[in-house]
Parts: sequence; C-alpha cells; structure tokens
Amino acid sequence: MPDGKPTLCFIGFGEAGQAIAAGLRDTGVERIAAWDILFPHAEGEKLKRAAAAIGVRCASSAADAVRGTDTVVSAVTAAASVDAAQSVKAHLAGKPFFLDINSVSPGRKQETAQFLGGEARYVDVAVIAAIHPARHRTPMLLAGPHAEAAAAILKSLDMCGNIAGMEVGAAAAIKMVRSVMIKGIEALTLECFLAAARAGVVDEVAASLKNNYPSLDWSKVIPYNLERMASHGERRAAEMEEVAATLRELGVEPLMTSATVELQREMGEIGTQQSVRSVLKKDRAAMLNAISTATRDQH
Repeated sequence: MPDGKPTLCFIGFGEAGQAIAAGLRDTGVERIAAWDILFPHAEGEKLKRAAAAIGVRCASSAADAVRGTDTVVSAVTAAASVDAAQSVKAHLAGKPFFLDINSVSPGRKQETAQFLGGEARYVDVAVIAAIHPARHRTPMLLAGPHAEAAAAILKSLDMCGNIAGMEVGAAAAIKMVRSVMIKGIEALTLECFLAAARAGVVDEVAASLKNNYPSLDWSKVIPYNLERMASHGERRAAEMEEVAATLRELGVEPLMTSATVELQREMGEIGTQQSVRSVLKKDRAAMLNAISTATRDQH
C-alpha cells in the first residue's frame, strides 16, 4: 500500500462488484483487478466491457486477480461463496483482507473463514441497503476478529462500515434475518397487488393500507418492490434460501421465507420476458398488467 491506497481485487464482477469498484475508482483507487467465472464465456463480454469502462483490470484467472492484492472482495452468487474462497486460497500471499460480502448464512461465512484459515484476514461483511445509488458508500456491517482493522481501511476509502461483532457470522445474521422482512414484504406486495389488479381494486387497497402504515407511500412502494423482484428475483431467491438455512440454524421453521423463495424465483423468471422488462420503468398499472399476463401464461 505504498501510496496509502490498497490494491483490491474482486472475485465476482456482477452488479455489486461493478458498483463498488466504480465508486472506489472515483475516490482515486487505481489498482483494481477483477475475475468472474463468466469472463471466458460469451456471457462475460458484458462484464468485461463494464470493467474496461470503470478502469478495472480484467484478470485471466482467480490466481491472477489476487496476485499482489491487499484486499480481496468476494462478490459472487450465494451458492458460489465457498467456491470463490477455494479458487483463491492457494494463491494468496501476505495475508490480505478477504471481505466476504456475499448474502449467505452465518454458518456459510464461518465455513469459509475456517477454510481460509491463516491465509487471509477474513471479514464477514453484510451489505444492508441497495447498492445503487450509493455504490461504495452503501452501508455495510463488518464482523470477525479482523473487522476493526478492515473498518479502518474502508473508512480511508470513504466507505461506510460499522462493526456488528467480533465473531464471524454476526453481520450475516443481521443481514439474513432482516431479509425475512425486506424480501418477504416484496413477495407480499406482488401477491397482494396482483390479486388487487385482477379484482380491479388496486387504488382502493393501496389507500386502505395508509390506515395501518401512514408513513409509507404505496404509490412508490408497489412499483419499487415489483421492479426489484423482476430485475433481481433469481438472486433474491438464492439469498432467501440462505435465509431459510439461517432460520433453521436458529431453530425457526422458515415457513414464510420458503414461500418468498418461490415468489422471488418466479418473478425473476418472469422478469426476463421482454413484455415485463419493457414496462419496469413505467407506471404501476402497466407493470401489474404485464406481470398479470405473464403469470397467467406461465401457469
């Protein structure tokens, strides 16, 4: 870290990795590399173009990405979080920070930390708000024995990292448990207002909800939640499977969470249809009409 700025690499370069990297580049971090398992494939061309536009070096492999790095940011899909650690362990040098920002259960975070052992300074990181528009300034929680040291690094990069605890899994527990509510409300919004649209009572139902939730502007909540599910449903479903695992670890049966998994995944599939994608930035009525038609066709 000769100029006071760390050398970073991202393992996984999807939406979160790109947003954080772009923000860090704006703060003056020059040495950023990225590796994504899609890079060698046609699907990875879009990711590589994004890296080039941001000013991030596309590595030729996970080993190439972590070479000489001070900080590894793991930002892959939930199912691949342990695989990401396995892909880099043998190539780490100098005990870099390993910031695991993946949305997985506390048990999965602990498994990854144990696997890496002394090869890296593992930090359990939970991103607790949408990554846009704040990008690298999105609020994060950090946990584990290296959390305080990592928080100091993040602060120097104008990032927002607060300590959740000294035990790996403390940040993940907060992230996972809050997702029961956040993603669950999204799923309830879909179910409620899809039915309302078919019954022709959308405005009436939205107005009645103000009696119980006067601080919420349902004219904004409804399209926002539907757009998030349609755009990110597959990823959210994977996260909610980790939430279900977390609840089971805690001895809580994930009844509502299991249903949320199904609705998030269904909306993720529907969201790939052009008829739905084309109206995601339009008004609530257009979104509900397109989603209603798509779900009827699917069933």
